[in-house]
Amino acid sequence: MENVSLPIIDYAALSGAPEARRQMLAKLGQAAREVGFFYLTGHGLSEAQQQETLALAARFFALPEQEKRTVQMVHSPHFRGYNQVGAELTRARPDRREQFDIMGEEAAIGADALHQPWQRLTGPNQWPAALPGMKAQLLDWQARLTDITLGLLSAFAEVLEQPAEVFDASIRGAPYQHMKLIHYPGREVGSSDQGVGAHKDPGYLTLVMQDDHSGLEVETANGWISAPPLPGALVVNIGELLELASNGYLKATLHRVVSPPPGVSRLSCAFFMAARLDATVPLLTLSPALAAEAQGPESDPTNPLFYQVGENVLKGRLRSHPDVAARHYPSSQEQGTLRREALPA
Repeated sequence: MENVSLPIIDYAALSGAPEARRQMLAKLGQAAREVGFFYLTGHGLSEAQQQETLALAARFFALPEQEKRTVQMVHSPHFRGYNQVGAELTRARPDRREQFDIMGEEAAIGADALHQPWQRLTGPNQWPAALPGMKAQLLDWQARLTDITLGLLSAFAEVLEQPAEVFDASIRGAPYQHMKLIHYPGREVGSSDQGVGAHKDPGYLTLVMQDDHSGLEVETANGWISAPPLPGALVVNIGELLELASNGYLKATLHRVVSPPPGVSRLSCAFFMAARLDATVPLLTLSPALAAEAQGPESDPTNPLFYQVGENVLKGRLRSHPDVAARHYPSSQEQGTLRREALPA
C-alpha cells in the first residue's frame, strides 16, 4: 500500500472521552480546512460489510449488457440507474467508468405539485430484476452511511463554534441521499486516463469506499496527491454546501480519479449527503476569529454555486448527464433556469 497522505479521523473518538473528543474535533477542523479530505476510521462498518457491498457491485457490473441497460439512467427523470462507460461527463469530457446510481426511495412528485425543475429529482430508484436482493441491501447500506454523515455534520457544527442544531432545519425529515456503485475498467492503449475528471461535490459531505486499488487523487497547495485505500477506512470530503454555509472557512476540494492500469479493474462506492432539496443553505455567523479566516466561497463561472439546495444539486446532474437532460429537462436547458440565482462571481 502507498503511504497514507491524508489526515486520519477516528469517528468513535468524536463521541468519546472529553479530552480525546476535544483533540479529535481540533484535528477534524484542521483536516477540513487545510485539505478538505480525510480518512475516517472507527465508523462501525466492518471490512467484511464493506466487502459485501463491493461484491454486490461486482455482481451487478458482471451482468450482461442487455440486463444493465434495462435500468439505464436515461429512462429516469430522477437521475437513477445505470450508466455505461463514457455516458457521464465531467467538464464536458467523458468519464471512463460505469456506474449505478440510487437516491432516497420515494414517490415522484405529481405534475400538479411540480413548481421547480429540481423537484423532479425526487422519485423511485430503478432496480435490476436479475438481482432481487439488491434493493434491500443497498438501501440499508445507504441508511448506515447517512447516519455517519449526520454524525460528522454535527461535529462540524461544533468545529464552526455553532449550536449543535444549526443544520437541523436543512435536513429535517431526511437529508438528500445519493449513492453510486462505480466500476473503473483498466485503461486501453490510446484511451484517456480520466476515470472521472476534476470536480467538486455539491452536497454537505461525501463518503468513499475503495477496493484495494488506488486511483483517487486530491488537489492540494502542493499539487495533486494520491488518496490510496486504507484498509477499513472511508475517505471523506467536504462538499460545496459546507463551503457555502461556512462562507469559505471550509473548502470543497477538487478531486479526480485516474483510470487503473491495463488489465486492472477498480470498484468503489461513493455516498453524497446534502440538505433537503427544498432547503436553503444556512449562511452561518462565525466568531470573529473564524470569520477572519473565511474568505467567501470560491466562485467559478463554469460552476455556479446556489444556496438553494435543489438548484445546486440539479445543475451538476444536468451537466454530467446530457442524455437525461435532453430527454427529461429540455426547458431547463433552453431557458437557463439554473443560472437565475447563482452566487455572484
